[in-house]
Amino acid sequence: MLRITLEQWRMLRMVAEHGGFNQAAEQIHKSQSSIHTAVSKIEHSLGVKVFYVEGRKTRLTEAGQMLLRRANYLLDEAQKVESVGHTLAKGVETSLRIAVDEVFAKQILYQALDNTSEKFPLLRIELFESILSGAHELVENNQADIAISPMTLASGFSEQLCRVEFVAVSSPTHPLQQYNRPLTFEDLKSFRQIVIRDSAHNKRSDSGWLEANQRWTVSHLRTSIDMICEGLGFAWLPASAITEQLKNGLLKQLPLTHNATRSSALYLVFQDSDRLGVAAKAFIEQLRYLCRSINH
Repeated sequence: MLRITLEQWRMLRMVAEHGGFNQAAEQIHKSQSSIHTAVSKIEHSLGVKVFYVEGRKTRLTEAGQMLLRRANYLLDEAQKVESVGHTLAKGVETSLRIAVDEVFAKQILYQALDNTSEKFPLLRIELFESILSGAHELVENNQADIAISPMTLASGFSEQLCRVEFVAVSSPTHPLQQYNRPLTFEDLKSFRQIVIRDSAHNKRSDSGWLEANQRWTVSHLRTSIDMICEGLGFAWLPASAITEQLKNGLLKQLPLTHNATRSSALYLVFQDSDRLGVAAKAFIEQLRYLCRSINH
């Protein structure tokens, strides 16, 4: 039988996170004495000292740090078990939060959403459109249930869903199209590149060739397409997003000597399949089916 309860481990975590017994008591609305008792129970049961006082701060001992790492895993898993239980109790969920990188093919996304809504007409869907690390971050922070992202999760589920082809393009009237010869990266450096900003709040990243002397950074794929159609720069854009512009002559592929086209993987990511409801799993199956249909 376990001698230390989950609540006692939670008390230890609160003291460590907030730097003292008083601060922890204020955060979780418990008396300071009850938190002292919980921590003392851990120390007595295990025969180790977990905290020491340094100035006004209560700090973890080396043993306390090791125990907290294990306790964090235990507490996180307990929370996941509760979440799974709530999902099972509810049956079909009432809402679904989906984060999607803007380069993902819209026709596939819209079809998957429509097919899922037909099956679950009362389902409320929140769609977060993101760039680069944005979708990944939303799932990591539990702000989205599912993401379609160019990045995998360090922990959780990641499955390659499809590959996206990017094409180097400009307006047909752009000076780069007037060279009448294959272009090198040195040719590109003298002209403005349109770059889409990473929508993550924390660990942002850049993607694509970024060595142009001039660079405009925008927040949305649509803005980038409009600017390039207007002759304001060049970029590598997802082929699926510019089919009509290429067909109608608003955009033209750049005749690069190499890397005129590129491809990048997009991944289906989520934290824990057991925490996903029936509608979420149905949406995932739609995505897989539609992506397979396009790929084949």
